[in-house]
Amino acid sequence: MSNHKIYSMSVARVYPLYIAKAERKGRAKSEVDEIIRWLTGYTQEEFEEQLNKQTDFETFFKDAPFLNPSRTLIKGVVCGVRVEDIKEPTMQEIRYLDKLIDELAKGKSLDKILRGK
Repeated sequence: MSNHKIYSMSVARVYPLYIAKAERKGRAKSEVDEIIRWLTGYTQEEFEEQLNKQTDFETFFKDAPFLNPSRTLIKGVVCGVRVEDIKEPTMQEIRYLDKLIDELAKGKSLDKILRGK
């Protein structure tokens, strides 16, 4: 899938997949939401509004109220690529989120996932 297709995909389309991945491993939707709020600075209401508007990933991250500076502490491999080595900013934000959801599904504590908040 090209980057353009990923960027133009709505967050609402992928969000249920994040929840399903977490729930399969005994984690909760509320934890997925907390991760997204931590990463982007959206309130729960603002996040739900983005879902309702079918906002694409590029706009979702571009308009995020506060991209958490601690997100640069996120390291590791997603889809065969090291997230810290991704040069394109929007793709890196998407992969940061993917990596955090992976960590949740692998049983990491929220405190560790959120880099000590």
